Amino acid sequence: MTHRTAPLLIALAGAILFCGGMAFWLARGLMSSASSSGQSPSLMEILDDVRRGQPAPPGSPKPAPQPPVHPPWRSPLTNACFAPDPGLSQRLRDQYAKLNRRVQRISIHPSNYSERHKQDAFGNRIDPKPRVVVLHETVYGLGSAINTFVTPHPEDDDQVSYHMLIGEDGRIIQALDSSKRAFGAGNSAFDGEWVITNPKAGGSINNFALHLSLETPLDGEDNASGHSGYSQAQYDALALVLARWMMNYNIPAENITTHRHVDLGGERADPRSFNWNELKERLIALGVLC
Repeated sequence: MTHRTAPLLIALAGAILFCGGMAFWLARGLMSSASSSGQSPSLMEILDDVRRGQPAPPGSPKPAPQPPVHPPWRSPLTNACFAPDPGLSQRLRDQYAKLNRRVQRISIHPSNYSERHKQDAFGNRIDPKPRVVVLHETVYGLGSAINTFVTPHPEDDDQVSYHMLIGEDGRIIQALDSSKRAFGAGNSAFDGEWVITNPKAGGSINNFALHLSLETPLDGEDNASGHSGYSQAQYDALALVLARWMMNYNIPAENITTHRHVDLGGERADPRSFNWNELKERLIALGVLC
């Protein structure tokens, strides 16, 4: 064999093997179809099956619908940075050291939350790790929100919860452990992502979100576009909780958003009158921003 004929012989052998394999596959298809239906398919039908590919076996994951186009979130926390205030930094760091003892925990009704799903309604594996924080406001007092959470709600539309509540006086109330799935946002998406856990309902960010609500001041217990805003104690407590979540779950500052932004129905406006600079100053002081 010369060096010129060797490649030709190798190519010829490959072609013979390929044709033999195809012949075996076609024969197998003919026998299988004949045994199941009593009628042999035509060669064109078999070749058409090859062209289209084999159908997915029963129970295989299916592509999940994507959320509708939604304006991107532009975080007010990621613009220009500034030097932290030393006094504020020391005060907040002292408070952070006592955070575990400061948090009050309550038990809410199981109808108002669930476990985080590891698979969507279409059989696709999903990551349940929290990676977005959604800020809310209670609209009515803290007691009203807690009463809603502890009340059984058999109807889906009435079920609601947040992981954390922060009172006007700076009280921090944990209504739900971070490992659980709070029902804080219904039809919602963030950065082109949602999870559909019920094929009869729309998608939601709840499976990968943490929800925190600020107690609304008295002059905000209405449908007005704004109110007098949140207290300094609330911004302090908010920064402490967010700093803990950011570090525990590696959540970037740009993933701290609002109910108003993630809501796809355009019906939510909370948290109204929120001062992003107050939060930014505190996150910088705690060393989790900039």
